[in-house]
Amino acid sequence: MSVQTQHRARTLVLALASVSQFMVILDASIVNVALPSIQRDLDFGGTGPAWVVNGYLLSFAGFLLLGGRAADLIGRRRLLVAGLATFAAASLVAGLATTPEVLVGARVVQGVGAAMLAPATLAVLNTTFTDPQERARAFGAWSAAGGVGGVSGALAGGAITTGLSWRWVFLINVPIGAALIAVALVSLPGIRPVRRTSLDAAGAVTATVGLAAAIYGVMQSADHGWTSPRVVGPLVGGLVLLVAFVVIEARVAAQPMLPLRLFGSRRVAVGAVMLLLFGGIAIALWYFSSLFLQDVLGYSALRAGLAQTPAAVAFVMVARLAAGLLPRVGVRPLILAGAVLFLAGFGWLSQAGDGSSGGYVGAVLAPMLLIAGGIGLTFPTLMANATAGAPDADAGIVGGLANTASQVGGAVGLAVLTTVAGSPADYGRVFLVAAALGSAIALVSAFLPRSPEEEL
Repeated sequence: MSVQTQHRARTLVLALASVSQFMVILDASIVNVALPSIQRDLDFGGTGPAWVVNGYLLSFAGFLLLGGRAADLIGRRRLLVAGLATFAAASLVAGLATTPEVLVGARVVQGVGAAMLAPATLAVLNTTFTDPQERARAFGAWSAAGGVGGVSGALAGGAITTGLSWRWVFLINVPIGAALIAVALVSLPGIRPVRRTSLDAAGAVTATVGLAAAIYGVMQSADHGWTSPRVVGPLVGGLVLLVAFVVIEARVAAQPMLPLRLFGSRRVAVGAVMLLLFGGIAIALWYFSSLFLQDVLGYSALRAGLAQTPAAVAFVMVARLAAGLLPRVGVRPLILAGAVLFLAGFGWLSQAGDGSSGGYVGAVLAPMLLIAGGIGLTFPTLMANATAGAPDADAGIVGGLANTASQVGGAVGLAVLTTVAGSPADYGRVFLVAAALGSAIALVSAFLPRSPEEEL
């Protein structure tokens, strides 16, 4: 194969992984603007509409570890195609749903498809881009695609719902999914399973149900408080199952789903902790700044999405810059630079008050650009670091672990920051806690190995 042909093949793989990641993250937020229309058309009652969002997030986070190991067991190409097919089929059902139950069920299945896709795309990038510079650029593009998907949800959801119908928020995934399946079949020929072992069923069940139950409990805290049985019951039950999962992996499973030896790598273990902390920072910027724009400045959801667009553009540009810098300067300097931007940006944003002093540009946009720059420096760096050097046989589960840490961090961060905000919401407190999370990431980065030789 010529160099030019190899370059085209890698470009196609990167496009496949990036668009898949964009679609996965976009679907976590795009339905928010469409919820009022969905509620009217399908006659949702009570808190039912929230499960159109929560059902997706819950199954996505719960199945990520299993999805990661499945990539190693059955092959990245097969899992990627299966995930795309599952996601597209569930999107079709959601778009055609005539009852709340069918829509929520379809969203849960969408989340399962997303949990198959996310670690598979990471594993494909890890095994396709082995040169450090190419690998860093690939992770920069993949991270940027996910970031744009997350922040463009309100804008895309508003435009589609207004111009077409809420149903097209889901139906648009069908042709995109079909196109990505065709690209996967062409660009990933011959990728075979790298593990020929049986699935650790006990570990899979305890990990999946435990994660889902714990995250469900955390999700309920915003509405019912941390001492409510609706929070304590599933949270404690989930944690018990996760402890059982660790015992199974350590002492029972002959071929564990998540080999605990992986945590002997400081790169993997410290990386997972930093991604947990990072989840709260991402929530603070994209979610709470959107609420701030709407609740304090009186913006509509669509206008708030437009107001965040410059920050999304800044994130993409800085993520690409970080991709070029990572092979030359290393992980820790980029994380420290990101922490400085978090401190400056969130500290500035915490003083915004009602936005009357300095207006949108001076009180909101400028600090958001700093924070977006910090996220652009840290997110692709954290993902590249957490998965670097993973053996081919474990590339899928390592990718699943990194994604799980980020998603769990986001869920816990949302619950904790909602509690910190209080009622009525004090967004200044939220942004100060987010600044502290950025500092914590910088402190934890001190435990990273300085070189491959320092790995345990």
